[in-house]
Formats: sequence, C-alpha cells, structure tokens
Amino acid sequence: MRRITGLAFLLVLLTIGGCSEIPENNDPVIGIWAKTQIEQRDASSQLMREEWIFNDAYLGRYHRYNGNEIVEQTDFRWEAQQGIYTIEYPGLDRGTDRATIKENEESILLEDLQGGILALRE
Repeated sequence: MRRITGLAFLLVLLTIGGCSEIPENNDPVIGIWAKTQIEQRDASSQLMREEWIFNDAYLGRYHRYNGNEIVEQTDFRWEAQQGIYTIEYPGLDRGTDRATIKENEESILLEDLQGGILALRE
C-alpha cells in the first residue's frame, strides 16, 4: 500500500512540476490598429479600410474593407525585436511590413521604417 501511495505521490509531483506557466505578453502593439482612406474613382468616392488585430500569441488577423465589404482577410504572424515589429502575411500576395510604434499628441501609430503611417491605434 505504501508503494502505491508513494508512486501516486511521485506521479502527482511530476505532473505538477511538468506544467509550465505561459509567459504573459504585454507588448504595446497588442490590440486593434486601423488605417482608413477615401479613394476617388471617377465621380464617386469609396471608403477603404485596413484593420490589424494583434494578439498576445504573436499572431493576428488582417482585414481590408472596400466600403462595408471585406475584400481581403488573413491571419498574420508578428514579432518584435528592438522596437521594430515585423508582420508577415502567409497566403497573401503582400510583402512583409516592418514598423515601429510612435506616439504624438493626438494618437499612437504604427509607422513604417520609411516614416509612412501604417495604422493608428483604435
């Protein structure tokens, strides 16, 4: 009986010790970012919107809207190294984005490495 109790205790101890805690990711990029533009076509204008939803598992969801219609969507991977965010879009014919977070008086934005605005925090 002692042998079974000792074995059960050892099994419980190994099970508890084998569980590892998932590290918390508090990166400032986590959340929803968007870029909205109005495109002029002939006599009409069309609202174009891009949206990035970053999550804490270094993944996210990208949507591109034409008016209210989703015209493109995919999952993306992201990573951060020394303040530079690299965003890859597998399955889309879209290049990798590289950006940094900049803050001004009005908003927080993702700025590409050439100084252009990729998206604003919502």
